[in-house]
Amino acid sequence: MNEKNGTIKDARTLGIPRMLLLGLQHMFAMFGATILVPILVNTYFNGEGLSIQVTLICAGLGTLFFHACAKLKVPAFLGSSFAFLGGFSTVANLDTGIFANMTMGEKLPYACGGIVVAGLLYLILALVIKLVGVKRVMHFLPPVVTGPIIICIGLSLAPSAITNASTNWLIALIALATIIVFNIWGKGMLKIIPILMGVVISYAVALVMHLLGMTNPDGSAILDFSAVASAAWVGLPPFQLCKFDLTAIMVMAPIALATMMEHIGDMSAISATVGENFLADPGLHRTLIGDGLATSFSALVGGPANTTYGENTGVLELSRVHDPRVIRIAAVFAVILSFIPKMADIIGSMPSAIIGGVSFMLYGMISAIGVRNVVENRVDLTKSRNLVIAAVILVSGLGFSSGLTFNLFGTPVTLTGLAIAAIAGILLNAILPGNDYEFGENLEGDINRGVAINPKVKKK
Repeated sequence: MNEKNGTIKDARTLGIPRMLLLGLQHMFAMFGATILVPILVNTYFNGEGLSIQVTLICAGLGTLFFHACAKLKVPAFLGSSFAFLGGFSTVANLDTGIFANMTMGEKLPYACGGIVVAGLLYLILALVIKLVGVKRVMHFLPPVVTGPIIICIGLSLAPSAITNASTNWLIALIALATIIVFNIWGKGMLKIIPILMGVVISYAVALVMHLLGMTNPDGSAILDFSAVASAAWVGLPPFQLCKFDLTAIMVMAPIALATMMEHIGDMSAISATVGENFLADPGLHRTLIGDGLATSFSALVGGPANTTYGENTGVLELSRVHDPRVIRIAAVFAVILSFIPKMADIIGSMPSAIIGGVSFMLYGMISAIGVRNVVENRVDLTKSRNLVIAAVILVSGLGFSSGLTFNLFGTPVTLTGLAIAAIAGILLNAILPGNDYEFGENLEGDINRGVAINPKVKKK
């Protein structure tokens, strides 16, 4: 059926205009974080870093490629990955060997070359899953592991929401309040585009405040259109081919361990949100291949690594429209924007406070999905082993806010908090005695977290 438990599986029943609005909503959800990555990388490379235009086209095409690999079934958007920021910073500061006399702009392609290799590492894990089967792999990822990891994904993003919202709490609260009002009291189409309404209304308020001469509490301008004025209407993204060097590869490639674990957590979160079995169909190996190759193709032409976006998972939960076609519309919008520098800069002028207000809802939704994962799978936290696993995952995922840095072959490597949490949870679950989890035993729970072998069949 198209509608189940208030959700819409086929958005075509809403009509093309509404589908376009839903796609626009997903684009706004990913836009702030996606363009923030090149903005941050540019600070590392003194303004000679990643291009916003290249980032947008790589996110859009990467998403479409991911959907093709996933048989057009998984409603996931691939945006810029924050996990590689530490690697970019390290490469920017390299000053030995071939990097000794390079400008910042000359170092960037080597960082991208390392990301190409990192993306290809996804293929190794995908091959393992294909050979041994997702059922055997999921034995090491029971709900006592995946639930807390999903909770960490949402909560680890919380400081970002606070930081952005704190630039102007009034605008942030207007965005948040608008989303809540339309989500609870909205009628018809307005009820399923609360994020878009929150962005539009809060941006209109910000524009009025700006025109009245008001500023942010720190004295900065609420809106900055300087980049918009100088931008062209039409322009090709400034692609540049990556380059390879073992030092840069050793900096960037190991980060794939973190992003692969995050991918599994995100697939579990999306599966739990939508109520489908994406880890079995189209298969975790297919989604890994799509994510990994999208990352490699992006870096090949000078773009950032891609990753499945939790922001868009939050939109799925809030809008209750689970049709992957809507995500693909958002991807097409991103590609189109990449050829319109002026429009990209207009959307890029969105105040951080609006992004913060929207994030309040989206990041909280992700964590709530993790809680639901634990509850519906009836995880017994009175058992010491389960309590230990959950506790270590939560503390690791939230405590290692700056990750864990160590030297590998003389090169500093950083694991993110989420990667540490995933590794710790998987190892503890495999080592500690008393593991009574049997995959498929609680079929309803497996369905709700998206890992049932056959989610269409109810347990008798």
